[in-house]
Amino acid sequence: MRLVAIPKEKYKDYRLDLMFKAYKWDPQFLDNNTIAKYALVITEEEDKELVELTEKLEQETKATEEFLNKNLKFAKPLALPKKIYTELKNMSNYDASKHIRLTRYDFHFTRENKWVISEVNSDVPGGFAEASIMPQIAMEVLDAENYYFKNFGEALIKEITKKVSPKGTIMLVHCTCFSDDRQVMQFLGDKLEGNGFNVIYAAADHLRFKDKEAYSILSGNAGKVDGIIRFTPLEWLIEIKPKHWQGYFDTVTPSCNHPIAIFAQTKRFPLVWDVLEKNGLSLETWRKLLPETLEVNAVKNKEGYIYKPACGRVGEKISIKEACVDDEYERIITDVKKHPKKYLAQKKFFSKTIAGEAGEKYHVCLGSYCINGKASGYYARISELPRIDSNAADIPVLIERSK
Repeated sequence: MRLVAIPKEKYKDYRLDLMFKAYKWDPQFLDNNTIAKYALVITEEEDKELVELTEKLEQETKATEEFLNKNLKFAKPLALPKKIYTELKNMSNYDASKHIRLTRYDFHFTRENKWVISEVNSDVPGGFAEASIMPQIAMEVLDAENYYFKNFGEALIKEITKKVSPKGTIMLVHCTCFSDDRQVMQFLGDKLEGNGFNVIYAAADHLRFKDKEAYSILSGNAGKVDGIIRFTPLEWLIEIKPKHWQGYFDTVTPSCNHPIAIFAQTKRFPLVWDVLEKNGLSLETWRKLLPETLEVNAVKNKEGYIYKPACGRVGEKISIKEACVDDEYERIITDVKKHPKKYLAQKKFFSKTIAGEAGEKYHVCLGSYCINGKASGYYARISELPRIDSNAADIPVLIERSK
């Protein structure tokens, strides 16, 4: 794994192309440029290893969530929000073969020269265009024939076409007030329309459910919906008022993702592993790759642990002290003490940095997608700090052909 610089004289045009061709409408976070000046190149051997690990993780995840769905009494340690837990019993009709299951496992290469994962983005993973168009543009800029990439967007469309009837209507459910959510959905919507589907861009409460089937209530687009692509996180979904979200849990309308994703999305997922294994399930790959994760109160006098919010996203509120600014670390610790059940303690790992052309050091998070059990491409981010959060830069992932 190494960095290859985008030629300095081409970077400005490269960045503009990503904005206008790759849906990177806002390539900034505060004062930080979030488009890396490099491409991340992995070897075919590294790709092969990541594919194998990703698909093994997914096999274990799928088996555990389907077990928990049928044995909800074992899900209590997950401490899911009450509104969600109340609805879980309505998922008894869940049939994995009817839906599109999308996950993204976030890999980090450590100083010990081995892969670990920090989490699985099980509910609403993003990065669609960055894993599809961004590497194509990078390849054109680098003019390197010995590189190739895996087109995540093409893989996702292929799976959607297997589940949704041709020329069907698909609703792209997202938080319509956020441009960064819309750019993800716009990328997918354009591809779906190019494949003959009718697309509706809508908020979560623009759906109603009758006899477990989804219907749009939008003026001009009212009627039955043949597929749902949800990009609104479940913990946001359940705050809709008045209540119009329960139907997502038992709908037979093909969905990506179905709410069964919540079991692995919470960072408290490892707390049910022991009972799952006692019931015959294997979590061998998860145990191999995820650092030890414990209840907050279990590490009061232990060194080397960080705290992570159970429902955290984009690296928010993770207590890596050297990555925190101002009084952020103290504020996190105070919140952990007040709400220990909302956090987990995880053994800290140290990622191996890779060098840029000027000697700068970057930490890498390499997200590996899985769609219906098959590894389907990469979305990566880099940062000079050891926490990959909103300040990190998106970077295309290319694979170098073996000589």
